[in-house]
Amino acid sequence: MGAKLVVEYIRVDWIHELEDEPVTYLSEIGEGRYEIRKVQIFRDGRTEWADAEHETATVGLSEIPFLSLEEIDSQSEFVSSLISAEDFEQAWIRARES
Repeated sequence: MGAKLVVEYIRVDWIHELEDEPVTYLSEIGEGRYEIRKVQIFRDGRTEWADAEHETATVGLSEIPFLSLEEIDSQSEFVSSLISAEDFEQAWIRARES
């Protein structure tokens, strides 16, 4: 039997006053801590999404390994937490439908 792929689902809230930037990022993190899928949520409720087959000028997967929650939270403008696979999946479906 091979090793089971560990996937984490992370929410990062970005505390800022910029109108055209996301306020929440939801990321599915896989092997090597690389993003598999991402949802960005804006203050007005608009969403954008990215995966290996779909990226745009405003949303894409990170090219570097995802930071630990401790590293993210050490930056005062960010608050991170683990979320459930179900919560991520619901946001993913909503983002893809919008």
